[in-house]
Amino acid sequence: MKVLVTGGAGYIGSVVVEQLVEMGEEVVVVDNLSQGHRQAVHPEAEFVEGDLSSRLTLNLLFEEYRPEAVMHFASKILVGESMEEPFLYLGDNVVNGLNLFKTMVKYGCKKIILSSTANLFDDPLRASLFKAIDEEERIVPGSPYGESKFILERILHWMDRIYGIRSARLRYFNAAGATVERGEDHRPELHIIPLTLKVALGQRESISVFGGDWPTPDGSPVRDFIHVSDLARAHILALDRLEKGSVFYNLGNGAGHSILDVVDTARKVTGVKIPARIVDRRPGDPAVLVAASDKIRRELGWKPNYPGLEEIIGSAWAWHSAHPDGYTTSMWNHKK
Repeated sequence: MKVLVTGGAGYIGSVVVEQLVEMGEEVVVVDNLSQGHRQAVHPEAEFVEGDLSSRLTLNLLFEEYRPEAVMHFASKILVGESMEEPFLYLGDNVVNGLNLFKTMVKYGCKKIILSSTANLFDDPLRASLFKAIDEEERIVPGSPYGESKFILERILHWMDRIYGIRSARLRYFNAAGATVERGEDHRPELHIIPLTLKVALGQRESISVFGGDWPTPDGSPVRDFIHVSDLARAHILALDRLEKGSVFYNLGNGAGHSILDVVDTARKVTGVKIPARIVDRRPGDPAVLVAASDKIRRELGWKPNYPGLEEIIGSAWAWHSAHPDGYTTSMWNHKK
């Protein structure tokens, strides 16, 4: 199958591309490199530097490569930034997605996997420290970023009904970890595990924990961390599932770990006494955010291969140790 991966030079997209190539699929990556890294793209994938805001670029891309399926990762993803610049997110994410969907209709491409988000669940009714968020939970986006993903989900609902485009909307929680060649290198970096490892590498003085008085066992927020390889495999399983129709899944390990757990585990993995300091809560942060992945386990037979926090952080530490400055220290040669 020929698969177009938008945002395939990014953290999650690049690992999905890696797995698709290893399966023998023909992969075309389009990325504007505003957040992704050319070095992250598997050398056996075709790479096109381009932006989804350009209908001409999309038409040329589909005309030349004729993809049979799309995996859509290209997106602005910073929740905090979306609160400061809502139209940037409600504009770019939605309009670029629409451009992609229109081009799929024009060229008869009938399958798409959408990278969605746990930010759809800002005010869950049933979730708690003891109950994870499943697909029946009410949707209340927590930011313009989350709203943009929900709008795209709703558009895909109608694309199925009107044009027969089948979609899988994957709402995932905290992607983490690394493969041997591909890891997390955001600019700026805002995620807890790479930030903590930067302290271990001597690139930061300490790690900030936002709030120590949450209603959790140790007072710090609880999150669900899923290894990026497990997440990528779920995308590929979902692609096969589209033969039966459109679907949506929540994706996580189904087990919560507190932020202080993360810091303690990073100390164990790295052997470094990582200083942590409790700072004020961030507005809008929930106390607990854990996914129930029973549906995808039941329907697709998916389960995490790397469920342990120590092995997730260990894989990230191996990558960051080898790439202390991110992809700028990568020695991997790519085809031009």
